[in-house]
Amino acid sequence: MLKWAVIFAVIAVVAGLFGFTGVAAGAAGIAKILFIVFLVLFVLFVVLALLGIGAVSRK
Repeated sequence: MLKWAVIFAVIAVVAGLFGFTGVAAGAAGIAKILFIVFLVLFVLFVVLALLGIGAVSRK
């Protein structure tokens, strides 16, 4: 997911350099949304890992 956010951010920068402001704004919006989703999932998984959810217990 972070890969797609970076791809859309690069598309936004390139489109902005060439003057395609509509395309740049759209790609930047998509990149922001994907990055926020990535951050939320990252924090969720870090919290779950710290709590030990899904850890295999030894018997």
